[in-house]
Parts: sequence; structure tokens; C-alpha cells
Amino acid sequence: MAESLDVLFINPGDRKQIYQGLGDEFSAIEPPVFAGLFATFLRQKGHSAYIYDAPAMMASANEVARIASEDFEAKLIVIVVYGLQPSASTQNMTAAGDIARKIKDAGVSAKIMMTGTHPAALPAQTMNTEAVDFVVDMEGPVTIYKVLKALLEGHNDFSGIPSLWWRNGDQVVGPKIAEPLIGDLDTAMPGIAWDLLPMEKYRAHNWHCFDHIDERSPYASIHTSLGCPYKCSFCCINAPFGKSSYRTWSPDCVITEIDYLVNNYGIKNIKFVDEMFVLNKSHVLSLCDLLKNRDYNVNIWAYARVDTVQDEFLEHLKAAGVNWLCLGIESGSDYVRDGALKKYGNDDIIDVVRRIQNAGIYTIGNYIFGLPDDNISRMQETLDLSLELNCEFANFYSAMAYPGSGLYKMAVKDDAELPETWMDYSQHGYNTKPLSNKYCSAAEILEFRDQAFGKYFSHQPYLDMVNRKFGQEVVDHISRMVSVPLKRKLLEQGSVS
Repeated sequence: MAESLDVLFINPGDRKQIYQGLGDEFSAIEPPVFAGLFATFLRQKGHSAYIYDAPAMMASANEVARIASEDFEAKLIVIVVYGLQPSASTQNMTAAGDIARKIKDAGVSAKIMMTGTHPAALPAQTMNTEAVDFVVDMEGPVTIYKVLKALLEGHNDFSGIPSLWWRNGDQVVGPKIAEPLIGDLDTAMPGIAWDLLPMEKYRAHNWHCFDHIDERSPYASIHTSLGCPYKCSFCCINAPFGKSSYRTWSPDCVITEIDYLVNNYGIKNIKFVDEMFVLNKSHVLSLCDLLKNRDYNVNIWAYARVDTVQDEFLEHLKAAGVNWLCLGIESGSDYVRDGALKKYGNDDIIDVVRRIQNAGIYTIGNYIFGLPDDNISRMQETLDLSLELNCEFANFYSAMAYPGSGLYKMAVKDDAELPETWMDYSQHGYNTKPLSNKYCSAAEILEFRDQAFGKYFSHQPYLDMVNRKFGQEVVDHISRMVSVPLKRKLLEQGSVS
């Protein structure tokens, strides 16, 4: 018999589609943090919720539809479209759309809503192209609650609900006003609904556990803040918030959640999902102090910026168990970096990386090839800088015009050629198609990115450093990673766009 339920949250995604062979062993399997937060919000209001995590369960759209139709009798189904990192919502839209259509085809009577970064960036287009009844164009939880309340009361006019797009017969109706952002995160969403998640399924990124490569589970991702005060041209993180913004949970609230994870699930590996964790001095140091007073031996990674890392932070971060900091270095060219609104030089980058490493913290360098001012020689500068920095790990990306980003707005204005389907926005997928620029085709950028990945992870100074710090087992692990082929439709075609 189907379980009666107020809201069924669905986390969409297809790990094979997004990562190809890298998804089997090397990528993380992340808990759906926003679905978990939204479920907590509704539970705080006295409503019932369940989360079905499709990628963790390796479930097809057909299987998700079967579960939605046979296992639950929900008043509202909410497909929460986010990703494993802040800009990865769009790549999940293909899976999200398939799930919505399959649920409709199964004859499920519940209304279907989409929320998340991509739907918030393109709400009208999402309503017009997807098999959904509602789209939220802001952060979500309050709008979800108001829609659920209206459904429970039998209403069919949703025009008074802020930030909601809905169907009035054949007409798509947009909201008259925006729902304000939640002010008190501690009260509204004091942590993720972990009991609704298949905790045994999640695992950390491979590099996150280079110190213990065979112990990537149990694993959890949590927010300590929402939003980002910066306006990088390639980032869409603030689309659900309507503006550049920054709100935090209190350190006491965050440590309560970590206490719960450690004591109930034995969590050791933790990701702070915040777009920018190393930012607010009081927030960072207060949380570090609370962590230092616990004998948890946790292994945490978090995002930082080159211009936010202060020496005062580093000792406290290391003592608290923050063993990895991820830096958005983006480019080795001052000219390209300034165009992406990051105004610091290579000397600053090298200095910060060395200071982090000298504090005993590992670094991940994030690099982007193909930003608007990039050409082959400037991309080579980026690769050269990455090899000089020799971070303990590196992520190499192709520039993408993610909906909600400045690059997307520019691409639409210039009538640039964009990917044909949402899954083509996946960085590691077969159909990946970067944004071309006036100097390089999409194929040239993608080819450079893939070659840079192979060059970095087979570079002898890098492998020697890894062997020295982590041992031969991790060197062998990296060799297996590099040997996994990424097939690229764009390069097979020899396409020039």
C-alpha cells in the first residue's frame, strides 16, 4: 500500500552520464543537501516528507516514476535540481526532465514542482519545456510550503504565492513579487534530514581521502552558509537567491549537526559545501574553536579564495580538521583573470598556496580554460602555473555559459552557440560542449582541457610529491584515474564551432 505523504523530494541525476567511467571509482557520491534542508524546513512546519536520491540509488527515470506512483501517495512532488558543485545544476536538468515526464506518464496525480539553480535562472523556459506544474524562481523552502498549504486547502489559484511560476490552464503565470530570503537559518533549517537519506551510499571525492584512500565512506556534505558576496562571471551560484548575498548558520547550529553526524553515522569525511567558507573571520574561527574542542579526528574540505586566506585562519583551520582548501585560481593570465573579476596576480596565488601547504593543509587548484579572453597561449600560461603550483590535486574545467551566470547572459546577447541539451553542460560527459570565444573554438578548448588533465596527473614532480605525502597506493590510484578514457563527441567529430 502506498504511503501517504505531504511532499516527495526527488534528487535527479545520472552519474554515468555526467562522469562517464570516472563515476565508477573516482568521483564523489554526494548527499542532496538542499533536498535535505527543504525536508527539514517542512518538518519544522509539521509536514511529512521523504527524499528519493536517484543517483545514489543508481535509479533510472522509469524506476523513479514507479516509486513515485506505487510507493507513495504524495500531495506534491518536488524535483530539487542542484549538483555536486555550485555550478552543476544545469547538467542534471536532462535527468530531471526525464523523471518529470515519466511521472506524468505514470498517471501520478500529484503536482510536480522544480526548484534549484537552473530552474531559478530560467523559470519561464523551464515551465514551457518541462512536464511540471510549478517552478520556483528563488531559494525554495517558503514557496514549497505555501504551495503545499494551498494544495492541502484545496485551492487552485496560486497567483498570490511569491516566486512561484504555475499553470492556469494552458497559460504560464509568473509571480508578482519575490519571496524574501530566509533570515534565521538556525530556526528555519537547522540541518539536513539525514534520516531520510541512504547514508551508506555516500562517499567522498578520491583526493579528499588521499590520507586514507580506502576509507571514503561514511561521508557527509553540509552548509555553514548560503550564497556568495562575489560576482564571478562564470558562476551561477546566486541564481536562487536573486542577488549576491551571504547568510550563515551559527557555529553552534553547525557543530550540533556535526555532532549528530559523528555520533549517529560515524562520519569522518565532511565537505563544507559553502561557495566560500573561508570568508567571515568570526564565523570561521568560532566554528574552528568548537571543532578543536572535540576529539573527532574529522577530515574536512572547504572552498576559499586567494584573497580571503589569512595567516590567522590557517592554524585554526588545521587544528579543526580542515585538511583541504579548494582555491578558485581559474587562470594563469592576469588579463583573463581580471576579465573574470578576480584581481590578484600569480605571485599572490603562489604565495597563498605555499602558506596553506606550510600550515599542513592540502590544496586543490581549480582552473578554467576558455574564458572570454583566453587563447591558446593564455591557456598554456594556466597549465604552466598549475604545474608550478603543484597542488595536491587540481580540477580542470572548460568555460561554460551556465544559466544564471554572467557568461550565459553575454552568450545570449551575442547569439553565441550554446550546448544543444542540458546534459551537454557536464564537464566530463560525452556530449560536453564548452563556450567558444573569439580566439578558440569549443573543440580547441575542450581538447586543451583534456590534454592538460593528462599532463598534470602524469607530471613526474606531481607524482613524486604525491608519493612522498600519501604513498605509492595513491600514486597507483591516480594512474588508474588517468587511464580512464573520456570519450568526447565534439572531438570525435573534429568539430570547429
